Amino acid sequence: MHDFFPGLAGVPAARSKISFIDGQQGILEYRGIPIEQLAESSTFSETTYLLLYDRLPSQRELDQFDTNLRHHRYLRHQLINLIKCLPKEGHPMDALQAAVAAIGMFYPTPPAQSSEENYWAAIRLISKLPTIVATFTRLRRGDEPIQPRDDLAHTANFLYMCSGQVQDATLSKALDTCLILHAEHTMNASTFSGLVTASTLSDPYTVIASAIGTLKGRLHGGANEQVIGMLHDIGSAGAAKAYIRAKLEVRERVMGFGHRIYKVKDPRATFLQNIAKNLCKRSTESHLYEIAIEVERTMNEMVGHKAISANVDFYSGLIYHHIGIETDLYTSVFAIARVAGWLAHCFEQYKDNRLFRPDQIYEGKRSRPYVEIRDRTTRAS
Repeated sequence: MHDFFPGLAGVPAARSKISFIDGQQGILEYRGIPIEQLAESSTFSETTYLLLYDRLPSQRELDQFDTNLRHHRYLRHQLINLIKCLPKEGHPMDALQAAVAAIGMFYPTPPAQSSEENYWAAIRLISKLPTIVATFTRLRRGDEPIQPRDDLAHTANFLYMCSGQVQDATLSKALDTCLILHAEHTMNASTFSGLVTASTLSDPYTVIASAIGTLKGRLHGGANEQVIGMLHDIGSAGAAKAYIRAKLEVRERVMGFGHRIYKVKDPRATFLQNIAKNLCKRSTESHLYEIAIEVERTMNEMVGHKAISANVDFYSGLIYHHIGIETDLYTSVFAIARVAGWLAHCFEQYKDNRLFRPDQIYEGKRSRPYVEIRDRTTRAS
């Protein structure tokens, strides 16, 4: 008889050298480097290189990597036409998943063991995801897509493609830091989904499409969309305590709090809180940050003893809101970041692959006779 662990909680599914978490101490490292140092000093492009290659690049290597990313941002007109055919009312994550799956049709399926082909698949995916999201965003508004600009950095170009204007450097830097903090997080649901797909030796495009579908779920990447809605519902800092108390009394989940791994405040949330605070000083909606602070204070008072603290979703939604990103795009922005970690795990799986084939515990009936349809009662036995 096998032991059963619902949700595979605490069950190691892989050996990895990509990221490390100490949930008791609130530590997160990418390839051994503390996340705080990367968020403070690195860029998303450099952090992506680190995740993929297990080392920080030289200036020459980073320049070449960045150049390749900039030159592969463009979408084929057939892919743009495909996006135009999608329902404007559909969720952006569905559009992203469909487009990413389609990208692989335009390029030869790379052999799983070919580092050269995998490199270019990674370049295409990392560079094109922002273009896909921006393209769908504009098309559903009734606007024409805006072509990428090679002279703009990764996040600056994304914001430009969405709005048609080059945004303030402070906003671009804030978003770049958010992407770093969201780029990787060990064995989560979407990473595991991607690993299962990679273990079949499917191509990276299919792997990432699989992970995107998993990230869409409200219990994974969709939580930050609900956080900003909650802050608007509360309305003022003075109303936060009663709102949270009412939710907890009926055992409703407060989005943006709690994590299966962290037993203290998510280290990413601490960094994001500082970014949110600085952005709110520049905004006419600074009250949202004040509400968030009061919500966190109330949660700490009421359930802090249960090791339920703010997670990465709590402040990221607030930051995206102040940058001007539409609420239902938050999870797509998450995917723009997490594609770096997904690809790192995908390539790690390729190097030492074994097909995932878990077991199950059967709890159904057995040895039942087949009954001819004329002899069956209204309700089958």
